[in-house]
Amino acid sequence: MNIGEKLALTLALASSGAQAAVSVQYYNRDSVTYVWEAMCGGSRYTVEFRQNTSATTTIPGPGPCIVKTPKGEVRLGQGAEIQIKDGAIVFK
Repeated sequence: MNIGEKLALTLALASSGAQAAVSVQYYNRDSVTYVWEAMCGGSRYTVEFRQNTSATTTIPGPGPCIVKTPKGEVRLGQGAEIQIKDGAIVFK
């Protein structure tokens, strides 16, 4: 591998982290919109799960992410499918 190839590989790897995100499919069965804190790759984000909704939300950090709810912490990876019932996250 020559110097140019090494530089191109280094730049590609460095830029890929900036584009990282975790998409989560959810069904919030509660009549409450939840906004919880998520830790992804050492950075703090907020994630919103709208009331009575089935949707996909994206957490803009590298996965997996730890979502902190009043009922405990949950580890979510790319493509996770969850339900929210009584303020708790459960996997489908």
